[in-house]
Formats: sequence, structure tokens, C-alpha cells
Amino acid sequence: MPKASWNGAILAEADTDDVRVVEGHVYFPPESVDHTYLRQSKTRTVCPVKGIASYYDIAVDGEVNRDAAWCYASPKLAAEEIAGYVAFWKGVEIEEET
Repeated sequence: MPKASWNGAILAEADTDDVRVVEGHVYFPPESVDHTYLRQSKTRTVCPVKGIASYYDIAVDGEVNRDAAWCYASPKLAAEEIAGYVAFWKGVEIEEET
């Protein structure tokens, strides 16, 4: 069961069958993400294959990890399997629970 954590908080946890791995990044289904730690960022990037990514800052116990999560809300057809899924980076630990 993969989980994402940062600064002592569990940000997401899902069954292995529910996550998607794309280009080495684990994408968690939206219902498995604790959105209380996410704050919408103004950052956007464009991937020619996946489309427009929207970013989130992660805030835990007064610490902020800027643009450490992202999501493709309406990806291009080639990436439709990750629509609404959230991925993490910038020090967020992704662990596989046994």
C-alpha cells in the first residue's frame, strides 16, 4: 500500500491497484489524498504529452513545501488514466507499505 508523507504527516495512502506510475512518479487517486495539507499554487506547467499540470504547496505544522504536489485535472488523451490524480516530489517520501 503506497503512501506519501512529509514532515511527519501522511499526505496520501492508497491500495497498490489504485495508484498509477507514470515516468517514475506515483500518482494517487484524489480520494486517497488528505487535501487539508494542500494549498493551490499559482504554478502551472505544460507537458506536450500530458497537458497542463496545476501545483500545490504542502503545509504541515507551519512548514511549507512549495509546489511539492501536482495534478493534471484535464490531461490530454494519452494521459487520461491520471486525470485528477496527485503526484508528489521535493522531499515527499513515497513508501510501499508491506
